[in-house]
Amino acid sequence: FQKTEAPRPPGAKDLHAYPWDKSSLKSMPVDLQQLKKLDAYALKVNVTNSVEELVKALLKQARTDLEKVRAIWMWICHHIEYDVVGYHNKSQLSSKPRDVLQMGKSICEGYAELFEHMCSLAGIQCKKLSGHAKGHGYKTGQTFTGNSDHAWNAVYLEGRWHLLDSTWGSGSVDDSFTKFTYRYNEFYFLTHPALFINNHFPDNSNWQLLKPTLTLKEFENNMLHNSNFYTLGLLAARPDTPIIRTVNGKASVSVDCRSGTLFMFKLKGTDEHGLMTLKRHGMELDIYPQKTGSHKLEIFAKPFKAEAADDVYKCVLEYVVECESVDKAMRFPKELHQPVGPSWFSERQGFLRPSHSQPVLHTNDGRCSLTFTLSKDISVLTSLHADGSGSLSEDMGRRHVLQIHRRNQIELKVHLPHAGNFVLKIYSKKKSDPGNYDYIFNYLIRCLNTEVKWPAFPQSYSKWLQDYEILEPLSGLLPANRNVQFKLKMHGVAKVLVQAENTYPLTQNKGCWEGTCNTSGCREVFVMVHENANHSFYSHVLKYEVETQ
Repeated sequence: FQKTEAPRPPGAKDLHAYPWDKSSLKSMPVDLQQLKKLDAYALKVNVTNSVEELVKALLKQARTDLEKVRAIWMWICHHIEYDVVGYHNKSQLSSKPRDVLQMGKSICEGYAELFEHMCSLAGIQCKKLSGHAKGHGYKTGQTFTGNSDHAWNAVYLEGRWHLLDSTWGSGSVDDSFTKFTYRYNEFYFLTHPALFINNHFPDNSNWQLLKPTLTLKEFENNMLHNSNFYTLGLLAARPDTPIIRTVNGKASVSVDCRSGTLFMFKLKGTDEHGLMTLKRHGMELDIYPQKTGSHKLEIFAKPFKAEAADDVYKCVLEYVVECESVDKAMRFPKELHQPVGPSWFSERQGFLRPSHSQPVLHTNDGRCSLTFTLSKDISVLTSLHADGSGSLSEDMGRRHVLQIHRRNQIELKVHLPHAGNFVLKIYSKKKSDPGNYDYIFNYLIRCLNTEVKWPAFPQSYSKWLQDYEILEPLSGLLPANRNVQFKLKMHGVAKVLVQAENTYPLTQNKGCWEGTCNTSGCREVFVMVHENANHSFYSHVLKYEVETQ
C-alpha cells in the first residue's frame, strides 16, 4: 500500500458553477459501460476478515485511481447495510472500519469512515464530511438546527475533489425506519456538486465545491429534487420553492425535461382536482384544491419507451400547497383522465395537427367541432361523459359525438345535451386489429349556457361506412308531422330509401343522395340502402327518432 499525503483543502479549481448548468449528472466524465466488468468483479469479492485484505483483493482489477475508488464504492454499496436498530441506539454502535466490516452494517458515519479508510489504504486522498441532509424523515420546508445528522465523503481524483455518498448509494429505509432495502443508486457516485447541494449541506461550506456557495437558509428553502428527478432526465421545475400558495383557488407547477416523459400527479392522494398537460419538453399542471388548508402535492414521472412496459412511475417532486380559498367552478368530472388535451403522446398514436391544442374547450351554444389529421390507418371511437344528474348512458355518450372522415382528416362534431362540464374521450385501434380500442386522450368541454339542449345524432349501423357523411338532418330527433329534407354523402350504393310511415326514395346528385320525407304517423325513421341493383334486400344504415306530439 502506498501512503497518502494529508488531503489538501478545496481550492478554486475544485469549484463548479451554481446553479447547475444542465450538462452532466457527474463532476467528471465516467464511462459506466467501461466500468461494467470491474463492477461485476468488485461485487463478487468476498473478504471480510480484514479491511487490508479486502482492499488488496479489490485492487487486483483496478488500474487508475477512478477504478480504485469505483471498486471500493461498488463493494460498500452492495455489502454494507444500513443499521436501522443501531440508528435508534447509537451509544452501542461502533463506526470503526474493522467493526463495520465484521458486522456488515452501520449508519452513515460508519459507511463514511470505512470508505475513507479503504481509500487511504489504496493510496487515494479521501475525506469524511458531515452536515445536514434532506434524507429520511425530512419534512418539506423544515429548518435545520443543532448538530449535523449525516456523513459522506469527498475523494481526490484527476487533480480535483469530488463528492459521493455510499450510504444513499446502497439503498433505502422504509417510512417507519424499521427495514433497510438494498437498492443501488448510481446517482450518488461523483455527483455534480450543484446537484449534491440539493440534499447535502456540509458543516464547512468550502466542501460544497460551489461558486457561489449557498447559505443554510437557501438550502432550507430550495426545492428538494430527489435522485429520480435527475436520473429520469428532468432538468428544472417551477416553482423552485417547496411551498406554493394558491391564488384565487389555483396553483401551477411545470417541469422541463429533455424528451418524451410521461407524468402523473397526486394531490392528497388523488388526481381529480387538476388539469395536467404533456408538453414536448415537460408538463404543465394547474391544480384547484376543493378544500382549504395544507395539501401534499406529489409529481411522478416515467420514461416513454414502447418496450419498457415494466417502468413504474417514480416520485420526482413534492410540494405543499397552501390553499386559502376554493374555486368551486373548477370542479372536474370524475371521468376526466390526466393528462388532458392533445400532446406528443396522442401524436405518436396517429392524431396530428389538432385544431384545438388546449385541454379545455369552451362553447356558448353547446356545439363544437375538432379536427385532426390521422397519420395511421386507425379506427376512432369517441364518447362524451358528464357527472351527477346530467350523466349519460354509454350509448348516448357515443351518440352526442359525430365522426366525419374526409380522406385522412377526421372531424368530431359534439352537440351537448345540456350545460355543464363534459369529458370527450378519444380511443383508437389499428383497422387491421380485431381487438379492443385503446384509450388515447381526452378534452374537457365546458358550457355555461343553461338554455342548451341538443338532441343526440342519429344512430348508425355497421353498413354506414366511415367515409359516408350526413349533411342533413344532423339531429337524431326529427319534428313530428313535418317534411324533412335529407342530404347524405354516400358512395357504392345503388339505391337509398327513407322509411317513415311511407317510403321515400332519395335521388343521386353530385355524390349526394337527396330528397324529402314526411314524419307524420311514425315514431322512427330509417335510412336504408340497396348495395346492389340486382338485390332485393335493403340494409339499415341510420335511425332517427320522431318527437312525440
